[in-house]
Amino acid sequence: MVEQELTYQKLQIPSSDIYEAMGYKDSMPDGMVIEEINTLLDRITPLLRPRFFFFLTDGLLDTEIARQLRGSEAFAFFTATAGVEFEEFQHLLQQEDDMVKVYIADSLGSIIAEKAADCMEEELAAFIEKRGWKHTNRYSPGY
Repeated sequence: MVEQELTYQKLQIPSSDIYEAMGYKDSMPDGMVIEEINTLLDRITPLLRPRFFFFLTDGLLDTEIARQLRGSEAFAFFTATAGVEFEEFQHLLQQEDDMVKVYIADSLGSIIAEKAADCMEEELAAFIEKRGWKHTNRYSPGY
């Protein structure tokens, strides 16, 4: 079992990822939106406690249901989160009734959770490499 708390800095989130999560794809948001993003990041960063957890277990699977995992002998179950502190911050923003801030925060939360999962996957890869194992791509059924 491995559990780790991260920092926003450890997640190394480029601005382009935030913009893409907000729907900008390859374009840049206007200056007012960028300013709002930066203001929210300044508020969120000191509060943020993203974390992940995983454990390994042996197992068998029904290859009729999970054909892409056929041949697997062990499984890693994991969770990655932006943290309850982030969720509390989102509730605070909802009370402020500023839907732009709420939308930006929701986009940030998605990116933070994904980056926490990326960190988890790096830790998992190092953990199982010591055993001589390999892993498939992660499967995340949702948020």
